[in-house]
Amino acid sequence: MNDAADHAGSETVAASLPPLILGLASDLVRAIDAGVHARGFEDLRPAHGFAFVRLAPGDATVGDLAEHLGVTKQAASQMVDELVRKGYVERRPHPTDARARLVVLTERGWACTRAADEAAAEAVRPWAAALGDPRLRELRDDLVRLAPSGRLRPIW
Repeated sequence: MNDAADHAGSETVAASLPPLILGLASDLVRAIDAGVHARGFEDLRPAHGFAFVRLAPGDATVGDLAEHLGVTKQAASQMVDELVRKGYVERRPHPTDARARLVVLTERGWACTRAADEAAAEAVRPWAAALGDPRLRELRDDLVRLAPSGRLRPIW
């Protein structure tokens, strides 16, 4: 094969990747959402899960959450209000900023986070069956190289 044919072939492969990756991501979000609902957390949407991703590693302010989700502070505050009403998060005083409040997961929020982790593991089991464990590890390593931030945020 010549260089022009190799280049055309790689462009075709490259052009086919975005819809496949986006479709796989969409399927994964739907599977996790269904798994969370099946585990008794029926009052949440996938956007809440993206918020929990930011809250789980450590407490955050509404501003931190807004930046993570790519929404306004007002929209993030409305989401926090909803999650407080549903018992998933609570607001606490900020230890160093009297004007700010921290948003923290409650026990119910942590239970939901564990349910989402279980649902995510369940959702990728077919990938391991299809690819085999060695190729699945290679895929993970490839994705780490390609998406080093590992940032999970919804795209609206």
